[in-house]
Amino acid sequence: MKLRSDVVKRGLEKAPHRSLFYAMGYTEEELNRPLIGVVSAHSEIVPGHIHLDKVAEAVKAGIRMAGGTPVLVPSIGVCDGIAMGHVGMKYSLASRELIADSVETMAMAHCFDGLVLIPNCDKIVPGMIMAAARIDIPALVCSGGPMMAGLDEDEEISLSTMFEAVGARKANLIDDAKLKQIENSACPGCGSCAGMFTANSMNCLSEALGIALPGNGTIPAVHSDRIKLAKLAGMHIMELVNNGITTRDIITEEAIKNGLAVDMALGCSTNSVLHLLAIANEAEIDLDLEIINEISSKTPNLCQLAPAGNTHIQDLNQAGGIPAVMSLLAEGGYINTSLMTATGKTVGENIKGHYNKNENVIRPLDNPYSTTGGIAVLWGNIAKDGCVVKRSAVDPEMLVHSGPARVFDSEDEAIEAIYSGKIVEGDVVVIRYEGPKGGPGMREMLNPTSALAGMGLDKSVALITDGRFSGASRGASIGHISPEAAAGGEIACIEEGDIIKIDIPNNSINVDLSDEEIKKRMANWKPKQPKVEKGWLARYARMVSSANTGAILL
Repeated sequence: MKLRSDVVKRGLEKAPHRSLFYAMGYTEEELNRPLIGVVSAHSEIVPGHIHLDKVAEAVKAGIRMAGGTPVLVPSIGVCDGIAMGHVGMKYSLASRELIADSVETMAMAHCFDGLVLIPNCDKIVPGMIMAAARIDIPALVCSGGPMMAGLDEDEEISLSTMFEAVGARKANLIDDAKLKQIENSACPGCGSCAGMFTANSMNCLSEALGIALPGNGTIPAVHSDRIKLAKLAGMHIMELVNNGITTRDIITEEAIKNGLAVDMALGCSTNSVLHLLAIANEAEIDLDLEIINEISSKTPNLCQLAPAGNTHIQDLNQAGGIPAVMSLLAEGGYINTSLMTATGKTVGENIKGHYNKNENVIRPLDNPYSTTGGIAVLWGNIAKDGCVVKRSAVDPEMLVHSGPARVFDSEDEAIEAIYSGKIVEGDVVVIRYEGPKGGPGMREMLNPTSALAGMGLDKSVALITDGRFSGASRGASIGHISPEAAAGGEIACIEEGDIIKIDIPNNSINVDLSDEEIKKRMANWKPKQPKVEKGWLARYARMVSSANTGAILL
């Protein structure tokens, strides 16, 4: 079998190349085998990545057992929690493109025959998958797994609890001792934070897309099954290489639709919309917000994990995990079970025999949380190209809301107003100039949403932005407003006190102004000075597309 790696190791002319392999201790026998890039995001700054060295060693063992030669290479990764609420968050979404580019670079420069991608957190998972779809070689995702939930007086908690506790302390609803108690309990160990936040959303959706093995999204980081899964991933990549099954054989248009259906059933982070759009773009698949809403409108929401509910990923794992969810969706005809996956088997073969073990975690089809999906796309005169809300995390009384705009041109200004008690029941907080270009980097708004929740305002105050939200956010948090303010979007014309009308069931969001008044205001609008004028973020701001197309680089 001719291998891609033959380009760097076969023939007289490649003697210099082989000498460099020998310099690293590779043997001739190892060079006679397929070279598999093992891309690990291991670092000592991300809780989800701190243990990936052990996962990578297990993957490498599996590759060797199946007759391949593993080659470990690194990937960067930002911890969104640590980056939250300061300039660091500007780099988070932008890092997705750097990750995709670096994986492409390492794979193409060294002619790997296949890739096992070992991410675990927010932008690292989609960034790696984007690269695999772009270069279209055999690839498989093996994440590090979710963190266990913390415990606070027998109640399961997670990082979102911690952020909300800050708001509760600011409002004097708890004291310093209680805050410290939660601080020491919320994150008990390694893994991606325990709720259905972005990292776990994307790890679960990797299964749904077929590019990861069953269990990838839900087996806890600390379980021995995670190491077993990693060894299996190493073995399965060799099957994909030997059978010539590449990423685009797995990530097809129908696979993306399967992923969206699972997304809606789980109630994933709104960031999943950005990332699925970007992955589809790399796989040369047409995907837009209309298709997303179409699938959401007919797919039931079966799960409400934290922050939408009080269950966590470990509970989903015990209830049967993603195979159990997909089995229910298959029963209802919501997914295509004939598609090829990274196991070498079809979706149907993978989920055969799996069932829902706990209806308190995964609702049955005849008793969903709602008959529509966990994510909704809204349109209106301030979001002509759409915006996104995690409908499953919105209190029923906030699904339809009308209130006065409280306008801020940065997240920092909004947080200051919230913490100082200037936001009251009924308000609609508007945070703009935080989009992909305007931020730049489209910061997550976990601090303001958590502050509102912690202060008891999440059931009476809405927040809309051209930025985005953490998967840990809850409430009427509407993000990705497109076009963004920095690109001349109509969100830029909203003034203090304007009435904002939100109707999530009818997919609409509008400012109560006439078309003539909006045109008049926009005629007087002038672009703001860029917030960043040098370095990577300045280049990113010049090159990045709108959120409704996935915030990809053009």
